[in-house]
Amino acid sequence: MAQFINKREDVVTQAIDGILATSQGKLTRLDGFPHIRVVIRSDWDKSRVALVSGGGSGHEPAHAGFVGAGMLTAAVCGDVFASPSADAVLAGILAVTGSAGCLLIVKNYTGDRLNFGLAAERARSFGLKVNMVIVNDDIALPDLPQPRGIAGTLFVHKIAGAMAESGATLEAITHAAKRVISGIKSIGMSLDTCTVPGSPKENRIPAGMAELGLGIHGEAGVEQIDYTDAKTAMGAVASKLAARMDDAPHVALINNLGGTSVLEMSVLVHELVNSSIGKNISHVVGPAAMMTSLDMHGFSVSVFPADKSDLEALAELVSLTAWPGLSRVKPIAIAALPDGLMPLAPLPSDHKETRELLISCCNVLISAEHDLNALDAKSGDGDTGSTLAGAARALVKAVDRLSLSDHAQLLRAIGLELSQTMGGSSGVLLAIFFTAAGDGASNGLPMHEALKAGLLRMQEIGGAHLGDRTMVDALAPALDALGASLQSAAHAARTGATLTATLVRAKAGRAVYINAKQLEGHIDPGAEAVARLFEHLAISPT
Repeated sequence: MAQFINKREDVVTQAIDGILATSQGKLTRLDGFPHIRVVIRSDWDKSRVALVSGGGSGHEPAHAGFVGAGMLTAAVCGDVFASPSADAVLAGILAVTGSAGCLLIVKNYTGDRLNFGLAAERARSFGLKVNMVIVNDDIALPDLPQPRGIAGTLFVHKIAGAMAESGATLEAITHAAKRVISGIKSIGMSLDTCTVPGSPKENRIPAGMAELGLGIHGEAGVEQIDYTDAKTAMGAVASKLAARMDDAPHVALINNLGGTSVLEMSVLVHELVNSSIGKNISHVVGPAAMMTSLDMHGFSVSVFPADKSDLEALAELVSLTAWPGLSRVKPIAIAALPDGLMPLAPLPSDHKETRELLISCCNVLISAEHDLNALDAKSGDGDTGSTLAGAARALVKAVDRLSLSDHAQLLRAIGLELSQTMGGSSGVLLAIFFTAAGDGASNGLPMHEALKAGLLRMQEIGGAHLGDRTMVDALAPALDALGASLQSAAHAARTGATLTATLVRAKAGRAVYINAKQLEGHIDPGAEAVARLFEHLAISPT
């Protein structure tokens, strides 16, 4: 898999220098590249307790991203997923430790424990006061004698960081860190493994499965489970956490493992607060990428029963962009729509044949969702099928509220429904089409003429014409032929849709931004949808 790196052996040092270059002078590194990679606060004067953490790289923004006032004093960076050497850790300790002492915050991995532990012993031989705490928050493997340290470590960084900034003693900070560690519970889930720079990707997780309880270095999880949706995924995570949580308010840290979109993370927050443990989540940190696993398409949740002082420390503002802050979970606020936008409910009426035809047409679009998305991926953003299927599902849901026995009012009602439920330009255009067709029908036009009036209005506003490679290329000839028969209309629609595959230059719609070569041989998805609908109508018994 291609990655934006130069040489594998340079990736960590170049990434660190990239961070330093944009830190506005707040961060400094020790002169030890490539073997000693330590990032420290530029303003540090050794008057307070120093906090040093670190580990393998590949977890960005951890650890260098959390160096700054109110959090870490120094971060020691190893190679990707590899512990830094004892010499590198010692260099970090010596660079920032004064008479107040130093606390090492170490995740529970063998390499980190050994190298940080040896460095601490060597630093003590220099007469420095150095304590070390081990974070072991991962609950994925409950019987493991040495649970891993994962994203819950950020709770320790922030709470200990606030105490150090306020001038607390090494003993007080160490005691608080150990107390916080004892209360943190974390677990992660992913749909895919990560890609280590310069190495082939391990495709361990099959399609349709999710891995629960995997580590931040890509280690295999405790189990693979069937994946259906975000709700069930978060439900599995919440179930594991619930077994280890007290019935008390908790802070949840929602961590992006690196390759999950912002949109997905927001959905996961929604599912968390509505999960089995949602009633116990009083505050949230995130969602954000805080302790990642390179590009892993996954997330982790860490929970901690914070007391008042912990909440104050977590809420204390810091200038570090990597720390997303603490938010209280509150009920969702909903305001009424402004006057003039409240939907006017049509007078409902029933008509068996119309109901069946409308629902069957909607089912055509729903069943075509995948095919139309695949076509749109060639000429747009791959969502035409989902957009049309979503509108179709909304119409099926609204069918009992529609004027099924009055076709003029039905067309207007469909236009109104689409304007409210169907996004993008296609939603607006189809809303215009059906509304104008309804106006034409109410003025006495035959149905095929009313539909042509709707098409004309849509073209006037949207600007698409025959040959522009849009749904018009199938819809216009179909409506011209509709006066003869549905079979003629279906044939015309299919001919028009097929023709779009030869129109390599789009003149309207999103495809105008696509290279002509990419369009060649691919039917426009909107035209394909129109053709499938008319073909269905041609064989429909109603």
